[in-house]
Amino acid sequence: MTSRKKIFFLFFFILLVFFLSFGVWFYHKNRKASLLIESDPVAQVYINGEQVGRTPFEREFAAREVAVRLVPEALDKPLMAYDTKIELVRGVKTIVRRKLGESVEDSSGEEISFEKTGGKNANVSVISRPDGAQVYFDDRIVDLTPLLIEDVSEGVHEIRLFLDGYFERAFSVNAYSGYTLTALVDLEKDENAQSDVLEEINNSWPSSPLEVEILNTPTGFLRVREEPSTSSEEVGRVDPGEKYELLDRDSVAGWYKIKFDEGIEGWISSEYATESAEIADD
Repeated sequence: MTSRKKIFFLFFFILLVFFLSFGVWFYHKNRKASLLIESDPVAQVYINGEQVGRTPFEREFAAREVAVRLVPEALDKPLMAYDTKIELVRGVKTIVRRKLGESVEDSSGEEISFEKTGGKNANVSVISRPDGAQVYFDDRIVDLTPLLIEDVSEGVHEIRLFLDGYFERAFSVNAYSGYTLTALVDLEKDENAQSDVLEEINNSWPSSPLEVEILNTPTGFLRVREEPSTSSEEVGRVDPGEKYELLDRDSVAGWYKIKFDEGIEGWISSEYATESAEIADD
């Protein structure tokens, strides 16, 4: 091969590498970010204040932060709109799923967003409102929210959240190498579960009349208040060793309601009182 041909092939090779590199750079630079929004019931979708459609909604955008607003279309009862801000990442699909309710307590859903961290690792962060939910990651118990699960495999994973008094929330996520996926999860309050717990507490109380005995206190007496709260008005005082008829309990706050004088009732802290034997009939 002559020197002229060698130079030609070398020039052609360099030019090919240049165009391939430029093509790859141009492709990545111009990749769009994808946004998927789902809701129950159907809702009007607003992006940066502009109405762009209704759920289910999916569209590509330039990578940037956008303000999202969902306005439910339900006509039978007033439902809360939902507002959030999402950082859209180039080449990544961000997901918003919402169950729109009449209040914060009966609304739920998750936002799945991404932050570029570099490297080859994929991480998953799980945040719940309220926090303290037990997280199952691919059917493996992990920890309580908020938490960060580092070095997960790239691809689809299943997440389930459990918290007493709230409905279970389950969904799938798609982890990407070089990104931390954040799942921000709003849990829906389960009023029936709360009622069941309170009913169980109430049913466990003896139906026969009881009395409480006042224990020693740092002050030498115990304040009786109008309501089961230290901020409530004081209506009297009782002394250690005295016994009074037990009228009611507030097991959650930790108070006893007693009849401590003729026709006078009030609440005392259960920290300085104990239930004792049944009152004998006269």
